[in-house]
Amino acid sequence: MGKLNFFVRRTAQLVVTLWAVATALFMLFRLMPGDPTSYIVSPQMTPEVRQRIIESYGLNDPLWVQYLRYIENLATLDLGRSFNTNSEVSEILATYLPNTLVLMLSAFVLAYAVGVTLGVLTGWYRGSRFEKSTVVTALVGRSIPSFWVGILVIWVFGATFGVIPLSGMTSIGTEPEGFVDMVTSLDFLHHLVAPMLVLAFYYMGYPLLIMRNSMLETLSEDFIDICRAKGLSERAIMFRHAARNAMLPVLTAAAIAVGFAIGGSVLIETVFGWPGIGREMIRAVMRRDYPVAQGTFLVLALSVVLMNFVADLLYGVLDPRVTYE
Repeated sequence: MGKLNFFVRRTAQLVVTLWAVATALFMLFRLMPGDPTSYIVSPQMTPEVRQRIIESYGLNDPLWVQYLRYIENLATLDLGRSFNTNSEVSEILATYLPNTLVLMLSAFVLAYAVGVTLGVLTGWYRGSRFEKSTVVTALVGRSIPSFWVGILVIWVFGATFGVIPLSGMTSIGTEPEGFVDMVTSLDFLHHLVAPMLVLAFYYMGYPLLIMRNSMLETLSEDFIDICRAKGLSERAIMFRHAARNAMLPVLTAAAIAVGFAIGGSVLIETVFGWPGIGREMIRAVMRRDYPVAQGTFLVLALSVVLMNFVADLLYGVLDPRVTYE
């Protein structure tokens, strides 16, 4: 019964949090300076046509009416239409979200594979030069803005040496038959390498430091001495016993990190010209395209809130010592 109550309570908190985020986004974009109708109404239009277009988007209604319509539409998963293209926001998200997920997930998997491995080694070889240099590198990677590293990579390896594309996801003139055909092509992988490595360098420090600290705690446990007394090799103790028991904090933190990683790719997409929801969100804000901007922000907020929810549930599943009161 305790687990059921916890699940219901966390689900209610998730719904309330999303409602608060949606309300804040609604007010934020309408308090921004500028007129959103300037992008959908031409000065050459007659007053009657201009008024008809404004009424079709409901921009002439009182703010509270717009808010109620906005919440009602969200409840039915209707994100509205773009002011700029008149396309469904859901269609726009369906077009750009897979591009963001490919970039983010590839960088995330690489970062955690390398970060966890280095975290195990730095915890095992505590006090060595390897540990000190690795920790410093991880801290530098987490401290330097990722967009600055991206600009530097483009300048050195793109503009100077010409070994990476300057922007985009595919080369000009390339026409893949579908999404799967595109992401499996060498041209796509050529464009993916640079932004993926920049993001992975930034993400890597988080699992590395968590795994190192968890390894240090695990290595002080009595069962490590028992493993040595049994005559097990140092490699077996390090990976099969110490690392496996130290993985719990990393796994639960990974769920939260996934949510933030989706939002963290916004700047990288802008720098590398990657056609994802991050770059589309920036464009929508610049154009004051309320529906698209709100839709992209909601997707990013949902990813963070939902993965926090998953992390809470995952911790109880992985650690039997956790109880729900």
